[in-house]
Amino acid sequence: MSGGPLRGVRVLDLTRLLPGPVATLHLADMGADVIKIEDHGVGDYARTLGDGPDGVSVFYRSVNRNKRGLRLDLKRAQGREVFLSLARAADIVVESFRPGVSRKLGIDYETLRAINPRIVYCAITGYGQTGPLARAAGHDLNYIGLAGVLDQIGVDGGQPAIPNLQIGDLLGGAMTAVMGILAALFDAQRSGQGRLVDVAMSEAVLAHNLFPFFALQSAGGLPQRGADLLSGGDAGYGVYATADGRHMAVAPLEAKFWDVFCEALGRPEWKTRHAARGAAAVALRRELEDLFAGRTQAEWRDFFADVDCCVTPVLGVGEALEHPQFVARAMAVHADGVMQYAPPLKLSGWVFAVDRVAPAPGEHSEELLREVGFTEDEIVTMRQTAII
Repeated sequence: MSGGPLRGVRVLDLTRLLPGPVATLHLADMGADVIKIEDHGVGDYARTLGDGPDGVSVFYRSVNRNKRGLRLDLKRAQGREVFLSLARAADIVVESFRPGVSRKLGIDYETLRAINPRIVYCAITGYGQTGPLARAAGHDLNYIGLAGVLDQIGVDGGQPAIPNLQIGDLLGGAMTAVMGILAALFDAQRSGQGRLVDVAMSEAVLAHNLFPFFALQSAGGLPQRGADLLSGGDAGYGVYATADGRHMAVAPLEAKFWDVFCEALGRPEWKTRHAARGAAAVALRRELEDLFAGRTQAEWRDFFADVDCCVTPVLGVGEALEHPQFVARAMAVHADGVMQYAPPLKLSGWVFAVDRVAPAPGEHSEELLREVGFTEDEIVTMRQTAII
């Protein structure tokens, strides 16, 4: 990795599955030394969620690259002392326990701040550290349901549709966590004082549920599912089936794009129907449905290839990875026996690379303990007593 902007930053990662590991993946990819800490039980059971080479899932390999692995029994006093030794020299701790668990283990923010005032401690939960649901269990579906997002996803007359993009886990537990961590880290390097970063995945979703929020205040109520401006209310922003059962994403929403769209199709009379609403929008949508049903997706793709009006094919992820745009931007990399996504950003002076494959349980335990001053005899004893 060349010029990683977070080189020299050490992260203790106590998370597993998806939200926390993706957050620390972004930190690791940008050069941070992320230490993945697992227990002596199943550890991160993402390893066995799905298939992968040698029984280790594509899921686990893809979201835990560029990290080092440490196995540690935090329920025992010596394991806790090892963690505190690591925390004294760390910059960031990321955990996803239910509120109160880290305090029981003796590794909560207040404890760590006492030994390392500049530590940035990020706690990722479904509902935050406070409030009536703070200790409640939940999954992505619960978070987007409670935040009013699921209610708006789907077609007119249908029930809420479950997205296959984990909005709460990734927008909330990963990206919001990274935002808070980096802001707190920046301040800690100036002031010498770290912060507790309290990330609630449900709140992250709620705070980005913007258009229904706007409508609630300006229109006096929420639009019916599938009838908002961007979910079905405007015929110039929608998904249309093609002759071969595929689809096109049609989004000439602004007047300038709508005019180009109409000219390209030889339908200049449609220009005056821009931004039609109500029954007029329904009638226009039916005409567009008939139009797009007359050609295959490939034919429409070629037709609009050089027409700058926001019309693109709806691709499967395999097709997306082969699209010239994503190929040119090197968005897929091959590492650890599988295909993985590259980071979703480019920084000047930084060349991304997979320098480490996802660690086996405790793969780097001994080297990590040496780095913080434990002797060979101490390490052997800890290994023998299953502390590490």
